[in-house]
Amino acid sequence: MYTYDTVAEAVNGLKQRGYTIDFNLEADRLCCTETPLELSPSDFEITEFYRFEGNSDPADEAIVYAIESGKGDKGLLVTGFGISAEGLGEEMIEKLKVKH
Repeated sequence: MYTYDTVAEAVNGLKQRGYTIDFNLEADRLCCTETPLELSPSDFEITEFYRFEGNSDPADEAIVYAIESGKGDKGLLVTGFGISAEGLGEEMIEKLKVKH
């Protein structure tokens, strides 16, 4: 697994390795506003993730997910630290839980 010191390094490194789609998190799916691609939790796997904790500012906390669909589409999801259950479906919450 790769290591990165910042969110920007992780995003740039993953994009260089082919994770080029920028995903947005919705209640029951991931979607990309630049393409018609939408993925339900059963349509993708998290292949890597990188967790960043802010030293002095909780607003600096984030997780960068490397996402790959069953069809080979690869992209990124960057979220604030800790998935908030508000507005998300149970299946999506389970998929995005960091289990390590």
